[in-house]
Amino acid sequence: MSRYHEMKFRAVTSFQRRIGNPLVRQLPRQTILETTGRTSGLPRRTPVGGRRVGNEFWLVSEYGEKSQYVRNIQADPQVRVRIKGRWHAGTAHLVPQDDARARLRTLPRLNSATVRAVGTNLLTVRVDLTG
Repeated sequence: MSRYHEMKFRAVTSFQRRIGNPLVRQLPRQTILETTGRTSGLPRRTPVGGRRVGNEFWLVSEYGEKSQYVRNIQADPQVRVRIKGRWHAGTAHLVPQDDARARLRTLPRLNSATVRAVGTNLLTVRVDLTG
């Protein structure tokens, strides 16, 4: 990762962790991905933008395997997703062979624009919903 991308990553993730995510998590209709912390074992809730297609939920991580929630998925793929205020259990899968930029064109516009603007290593994630 270039020095510019590293600085951008640190600035954006610091803002998200301290300001953005705590505020957005409070919105009742915000889509939330809940993973299990790979070190703490505690639930970790991250606001995400994605779309449900049948029994699958698709999203794109802006920082790929550097994203904390992606690292948590690698340790334990059992997740929950809150969609329109309702929780769904599922199993998350990283899909590196998917064209993440093309996938963003199928997801909510505002979030996709933000991911394209700040992302440095896009990675598609699919959650197979079971409940």
